[in-house]
Amino acid sequence: MSNNKVGFWILTALVVGNMVGSGIFMLPRSLAEVSSPAGSVLAWAITGFGVLMLALVFGNLALRKPELNGGPQIYAKELFPNSPVLSVLSGFMSSWGYWVGNVAGFVAVITTFSSYLSTFIPAMKSSAVWFSIGTLDIKTGNALNFIVCSLLLWATHALALRGIEGAGKMNLIATATKVIGFMLFIIIALFTFQEANIGPFAAPHVNEDGQTVGLLSQVNSAAVVTLWAFIGVESAMVFAARARRKQDVKRATIVGLLMALVLYVGISILTMGLLPGEQLIHSQNPLVDAMTAVLGPIGGYLLAALGLVSLIGSTIGWVLLSAEVPYEAAKQGVFLRPFRSVNSKGMPKLSLWISNALGQLLIFSTISGSISQAFDFIIAIATLAYLVPYLISALYQLRLVITGDGYRPGERRHWDGLIAVLATIYSAWVIYAGTADWKTFWFGVLMIASGIIFYPLLLRQLRSKA
Repeated sequence: MSNNKVGFWILTALVVGNMVGSGIFMLPRSLAEVSSPAGSVLAWAITGFGVLMLALVFGNLALRKPELNGGPQIYAKELFPNSPVLSVLSGFMSSWGYWVGNVAGFVAVITTFSSYLSTFIPAMKSSAVWFSIGTLDIKTGNALNFIVCSLLLWATHALALRGIEGAGKMNLIATATKVIGFMLFIIIALFTFQEANIGPFAAPHVNEDGQTVGLLSQVNSAAVVTLWAFIGVESAMVFAARARRKQDVKRATIVGLLMALVLYVGISILTMGLLPGEQLIHSQNPLVDAMTAVLGPIGGYLLAALGLVSLIGSTIGWVLLSAEVPYEAAKQGVFLRPFRSVNSKGMPKLSLWISNALGQLLIFSTISGSISQAFDFIIAIATLAYLVPYLISALYQLRLVITGDGYRPGERRHWDGLIAVLATIYSAWVIYAGTADWKTFWFGVLMIASGIIFYPLLLRQLRSKA
């Protein structure tokens, strides 16, 4: 493990690569569905500020509690220091929900890759029936999407098994490529922006049921959508145990967040001015369609190629992240012991196999519906699963500030306290906003609660160890 460490730039690439993945390609459409331009701008402002507070919390915790590695969910066990049972239960359930949310995250990236590959392989959009299983008709396009998604998943799996340094370098190259490409997109969009496509900035938004939605409700809905863009801001923190220097974790988190914020806000707002609202809502590839409208077919192909490179890098980062979460949790004693097993490269082999097998199950969602439907379903059930660990991290930071744990005697901590309060308020608000859609809320709850069936196994291994 000592030779398998990563530095600032690879950590930053993991942060940017995991945030700037599927969301940047599909969120312009998702936002157009739930809010007016005014609602989207307000949601970005609130989400950007809230996630900045969370990023500062993550960075501070990495320095104050360097022995607690593995991600924001790991702090759940520290909230109950005087109750071993509650400590293990909260740590396990939080780690479980966060892990399953990560698996859903890389499936969202993989399905978006398939969507952009269809630009070059039109058969992947075919609605012709290939074959039938009982009453289920398998369309040619859906079957091809399933095959492509599965191949990308297991190719990434093979790469990850060879070590984090090599996979991290590939992710770094892909991330640098997409940052340059998306900055060029923003520059082109600034010169070709059509204000008429946006319409009235604060026009009333009408939902799919024909009901007018007020600005506050639009912001609530858009806030859950925009939060998906920042899922992965904690990536450097998850890999803290593999960082050469702990200071790099905080620096990579802040720098990565600011880079992603510029790209997301610029692209999501400017895309609204490149495509009419109705076309944007029904687009399977919003950025490709936007560049095609501006530069013709060649623009669409160039953007699609950039998307493929970007999404390959994001897939690498997300698969690494998903495997690291239960591995680090097992090392902390709040996950099943077999997940601690590693191969000769120091990679968590069992965790990789099980994470990717779960991902393969979710990829089956591409068989019966469109890629955009699969994307919306996956981010709906994943986003709220992340919010609980985020809220736990903010609460734990608040606890450290109050008790002084992790601080030197007399060290000032009021600034950290203010950040922790703001991060707590933001996390609680987004959870509240998410409950407006009860389907989304209950899927998120079920993802976390589903792990309870494995909790007795954890208790049994802890008793046997005792």
